[in-house]
Order: sequence, then C-alpha cells, then structure tokens
Amino acid sequence: MMSETVLKIEGMTCMHCKMNVEKALRGVAGVTNAQVDLGKNEAVVSGSAGRDEMAKAVAAAGYKVVG
Repeated sequence: MMSETVLKIEGMTCMHCKMNVEKALRGVAGVTNAQVDLGKNEAVVSGSAGRDEMAKAVAAAGYKVVG
C-alpha cells in the first residue's frame, strides 16, 4: 500500500543536511520519494516503508525523528 508520511526531523541546519536526510530516506526499501522542507524541519515520504525503518535511516544519517 502506498502512503505519504510526514516526519518531523531535528538537527538539520543547512542544505547539506537536507540532502543527507533525503538520501537516507530514499535508501529505505519501499520509499518511492522523499522531500525535505528545511524551513519546516519536515520530510514528506511516499511509499510503503514503515515509520520505524524511516526513523532508523534518519538516525543513521545523524538526525532525529521527533513526535
């Protein structure tokens, strides 16, 4: 099942951070797209991956999913 998940992310401060988080999320099995909004500290992720897998990928990249 395809769905859209919004993740609040802590620790991003620049475009490099944004690109790192997008790359980490896109590497998760089942993710079809990931768009990070640096101003909102949010990632909108499309696909069938679970929230836990996405949070682990973000943490491995050095950031934190909150909420």
